Formats: sequence, structure tokens, C-alpha cells
Amino acid sequence: MGLVAYLIIFIVSLGALLYASDRFVASAENIGLAFGVPPFIIGVTIVAFGTSLPELATSIASVYSGSSEIVIGNVMGSNITNILLILGVTSFIGNGIKLDFDVMDIDMPFLFCSAFLLFFVLRDFNFGGMETSIFLLALVVFLVNSLKVEKEDETLRRKARNLDYIVLVGAAVLVYFGATYTVYSLEEIATILSIPPHIIALTVIALGTSLPELVVSLAAIRRGKHAMAVGNVLGSNIFNTYAVMGIASLFGDITVPESAVGFDMMIMMVATLLFGVMCIGGHVSKWEGGMLIVFYLYFISESVGSVL
Repeated sequence: MGLVAYLIIFIVSLGALLYASDRFVASAENIGLAFGVPPFIIGVTIVAFGTSLPELATSIASVYSGSSEIVIGNVMGSNITNILLILGVTSFIGNGIKLDFDVMDIDMPFLFCSAFLLFFVLRDFNFGGMETSIFLLALVVFLVNSLKVEKEDETLRRKARNLDYIVLVGAAVLVYFGATYTVYSLEEIATILSIPPHIIALTVIALGTSLPELVVSLAAIRRGKHAMAVGNVLGSNIFNTYAVMGIASLFGDITVPESAVGFDMMIMMVATLLFGVMCIGGHVSKWEGGMLIVFYLYFISESVGSVL
């Protein structure tokens, strides 16, 4: 097959992965409510897991296929895209965003911790058993803290339909095949174009898997729920770093590309710190959002330019 065929497979597979992930989360939420699981626990666990399911699925598939360097590109690319593009576009279109206590005093500290932890553990180009344990422990701490912070409004209980169980299983199968063929087509495209797979993961896959966050954040801004728009993205970054890195490494060794500890890491750290500085006043303005978008375009141009 040629480049066009693999591009079609990539687009269809990624689309199927995103759709299946959304259906998986929706059906899991319905089943959880049917068993009496409080909505706030579902929000912290199932929904948080669901936002990172595309990244997690493609990362596990890449480890199995022997292209584990995709994991690093996937995680760092998604984190960079979420901050620079998603929050940038959200701030720009929404004429600025206001931040509340939860975002400033809870989400931001965890975001900084996840970014700096990733920076320190990758400096030796190794992500082994000890690093896996640290990240999984950090994930547990984050989830436990989230459970303490979230307020339970009421315990809803609804009857799970047989369709929910069918959709759950069907979506899980589609997630598997979507992730597998996304990685497969990515590897073939990378070979044809002589581009390292982690570069495509850093840019194209990261953008594709971040589209749901963009849709959710823009919808939240239109409803005036600024905290939800920001919390959705920051929570996704934290979960991406801890869960995707930690869980994917359980399935095999993760290769750390040299650029991941160089340019890519620098961009992720600068983006995180820059957004943190912008948040000091409890408000991110429209022009600051525009600055984040310009920074993202610079990141894309440099990443693509490095292999051309």
C-alpha cells in the first residue's frame, strides 16, 4: 500500500478510537450509576480515565508493536497541545478565562509536580521499574486527593440497560483495533516519509487525541463555566503523565528518544511554567491566549522542520 492508503487508515483508525473511547466512557458511567456509584467518584475516575483513553490505548499498542518511543511523544505532545493550543484557543475565543480556587490551589500544583517529575525521571533516558512505581503511586495520590476535594451533590441511581453492556464491550473492542491500526499506520507513514514515529506522535496523534478536550473546553466556555474548561485540560495533562506513562510501561520497556529530553521537554516545561505565570492573577487574557497559540505554531514548525 502507498502513502495515501496509510493516511486513510490512520484517519479512520484515529476517528474510530476517539468515538469508541467516548462511547466506552458513556456506557461505563451509566453502569456505574446503576450500581450506585456516586457521580463525583465517576467523574474523578471513569471520566478522568476516559479523557486519556486514546493516549493510553495508542501507547500500549505502540509498546506491543516495538515502537515504544511513541509513548513519550504521545504524552509530551498531548500535554503541550493541551496547554498551548487548547487553553490558548479557549482563552482567545472566550475573551479570557477566569480561574477559581480549585484550579489555582489544587490543579496547578499537581500539574507542576507531574511536569517536573517527568523531567527528572527522563534525564537519564530511562523509564524502568522504579519510575513506573513512582508514577503509579503519584496517580493514586492524585485520584485520592481528587476524591477528597470533589463534593457529592447526590447519589443518582439509574437502571443499566442491556445496551449499555453491549456498547461497553463493543467500544472496548473498537478501542483495541482503533489503537492498533493507528499505531500500525503511523509506523508505515513514518517509514515512507523517513520521519521518526515519535515526531508524528508528538504532533499529529497528540493533536488528534486532544480534539475532545478542545470540544469540551469550548462548550464549557460558551456556558460560562471557565473552571470546567481549564480543569478539564489540566486534569487530562496530569492523568496523561501519570497514567499513560505508568500503565504503558507495565507492558514493556519504554524507549526515550533523545529529543524528548531536549527540545520537546524544554517546550513542555516552558509551556507549563508560562501558563502558571499567566494564572497568577486568577485570569488568562485573550492576548495571552493568542501568545499560547503562537507558541504552539512555533513548536509544530520546529518539530516538523527538524526532520525535513
